Amino acid sequence: MGGFFGVTSNNDCVLDIFFGVDYHSHLGTKKGGMALHSKEKGFQREIHNIENTPFRTKFENDLIEFEGCISGIGCISDNDPQPLLVRSHLGTYAITTIGAINNAEDLLQAEFAKGHQFMSRSTGMINETELVASLINQKETLVEGIKHAQNVIKGSVTLLILTEDDAIIAARDNLGRLPVLVGKDEEGYAVSFESFAYHKLGYENEYELGPGEIVKITPEGYETLKPAGEDMKICAFLWSYYGYPNSNYEGINVEVMRYKNGAIMARDEALNGTLPDVDYVAGIPDSGVPHAMGYAHECGIEYARPFVKYTPTWPRSFTPANQKIRNRVAKMKQIPVPELIAGKKLLFVDDSIVRGTQLGETVDFLYSAHAKEVHMRSACPPIMYGCKFLNFTSKGKEDDLLARRIVHELEGLQGDLHLDEYVDASTERGQCMLKRICEKMGFASLGYQSLDGLLEAIGLPREKVCTYCWNGKE
Repeated sequence: MGGFFGVTSNNDCVLDIFFGVDYHSHLGTKKGGMALHSKEKGFQREIHNIENTPFRTKFENDLIEFEGCISGIGCISDNDPQPLLVRSHLGTYAITTIGAINNAEDLLQAEFAKGHQFMSRSTGMINETELVASLINQKETLVEGIKHAQNVIKGSVTLLILTEDDAIIAARDNLGRLPVLVGKDEEGYAVSFESFAYHKLGYENEYELGPGEIVKITPEGYETLKPAGEDMKICAFLWSYYGYPNSNYEGINVEVMRYKNGAIMARDEALNGTLPDVDYVAGIPDSGVPHAMGYAHECGIEYARPFVKYTPTWPRSFTPANQKIRNRVAKMKQIPVPELIAGKKLLFVDDSIVRGTQLGETVDFLYSAHAKEVHMRSACPPIMYGCKFLNFTSKGKEDDLLARRIVHELEGLQGDLHLDEYVDASTERGQCMLKRICEKMGFASLGYQSLDGLLEAIGLPREKVCTYCWNGKE
């Protein structure tokens, strides 16, 4: 994933860019970058590796060099170093993108046939933001170029472009899978993935781009260069997992949705007679916590925190290169509260169950602390398909997904013909999958939120929300 933030203002905007980008650190852990512009200095840019160091620490020493800039964009990325500075017949501009390009190789070969070339990264792959810029540069204006790029890319692309005249062009992907929001203060405008990022900097909500919309933003105002389309497929995981609690997308708050989602799970379990007899309900930190709070309140079982994460010395961005050390660090972060674990029957709610590796280690940790029973609930349905729109899950290795792997263990590839049954706990196949996961993971019981329940918690019309990871429907 990734996140971006930009400002165009009548005043120095450096600190706003610095803090605004930093507030997207929950969306990526590998690369951070800022590109700023002033009439005196022109474009300036810095990109740093943030895999084992927080964004702020890496960029604090760069702030003095950026001083005086009145416009800028920045990003946190889990993939490519960006923003990039591009010089073409369209002028010089900075660009940052979020999304996934599934036909990148085909697009590259078409570019090679025209005599174009690209810088290669150490992995042998190219920077996908550079590919997007090349597609944009094929047209006579930035807007026509953005429309061209979005139309030929299979997947999605949402982007910000900073121009030489201190304007920001923001484009939301064609089906609005990710949000783009605009905030306003007395001196100018901010544009952001996360709305809370500009709220903390004194900007008020001004506008939210629609699907496929392209907007030009200056300190004086904003104008739509391409109107929004009617069709939308915004990613449901924004609310259930990777969105920040304070943020709103399409007018719906993340934390409120998660609380409501947990309550719906408990309500439905009570109706189905599957609520287990437990001492405490708890959340897998961090994003599982509000789901668990809603669950506990609805079913009347006491909420507790049987373990906490120790992050002062091991922040989320700390990712050792050695797998053995990574596993050890994951365990070292989990600090038990023995009085709330030993001899207790516990029900945990997690935001999702993707591969199940870390969750399995957590359950082992709880039993080693003498838990009597560990029940597990997932705040979303079983993930059966790798995301091909946002690089959220691996799109090429669906056997990495716990649910799909279990299906193949039960029926081999023939099981792929019955995935709709496996995601439905009321069916025989659904019950078989739950039983096998419990056996492998050590759960006393397992339950998944239904797709209907998840969509009820979000509150948008079903056709407006992307649910591909669960039902494979585009």
